[in-house]
Amino acid sequence: MQNFWRSLILISVLLLAGCSPKAPKTTLTIGASPVPHAELLNLIKDSLIQDGIDLKIVEFTDYVMPNTALLYGDIDANFTQHLPYLNSNSEWVEKLRPAFSVHIEPFGLYSRRYQDIAALPDGATIAIPNDPTNGGRALLLLEAHKLIVLRKGAGLQATEKDIAVNPHKLQFRALEAAQLPRTLSNVDAAAINGNYALDAGLNPVQDSLIIEGAQSPYVNIVAVRRGQENDPRIVALRQALLSPKVKKHIEETYNGGVVAVF
Repeated sequence: MQNFWRSLILISVLLLAGCSPKAPKTTLTIGASPVPHAELLNLIKDSLIQDGIDLKIVEFTDYVMPNTALLYGDIDANFTQHLPYLNSNSEWVEKLRPAFSVHIEPFGLYSRRYQDIAALPDGATIAIPNDPTNGGRALLLLEAHKLIVLRKGAGLQATEKDIAVNPHKLQFRALEAAQLPRTLSNVDAAAINGNYALDAGLNPVQDSLIIEGAQSPYVNIVAVRRGQENDPRIVALRQALLSPKVKKHIEETYNGGVVAVF
């Protein structure tokens, strides 16, 4: 009888082991902005565990350090930036690659002082990102709404020197993108990236004075080191992140502040 119970216990243990989640066989470390990138990644951690991958998320609050960490091999991938930003640095272009595209975060102009773009006074101070790509994005947004005119051919990396016509004599203050939500009390308006707006409790659709159109080229990507695009871990990440579950979450959570491209 004693041997019978020992056998029964052994069988039970083996059955429980067979029913337990698959133990991760490998780790994938990815850098991410807190909102919405890390939120989306946390949504798929369990899915990747089923594929034998332990997803470790390292949060960054700026745009430069995630690419530096990726270059040095401190992380395996990052999910923080749009494609024009990745393409704005020659070393990044040479050594890093976009693995796949995920979403667009509409870029908007926000104000604590004015409720309508028509109320913005002549000589207003506008805070914009100080990196070339997002600074240019801010100027293109203002041009699209006829607040300024850029010289022909200025392109995605337009600067204040490319402003050909400034009928409202707007003044510009270039600051680190992550700081812009905190400057809203000190300027007339600020052009803010969608992730930083969301992180500050702003909704690009509801709270902005003006916002990018649906055809924005600023698609957020997962970036990897060159040659790692087809790493099985990245392939599994792509499958999990570009899933109906994630798309539904985006649609139901961000109210147009994040738009899936898949």
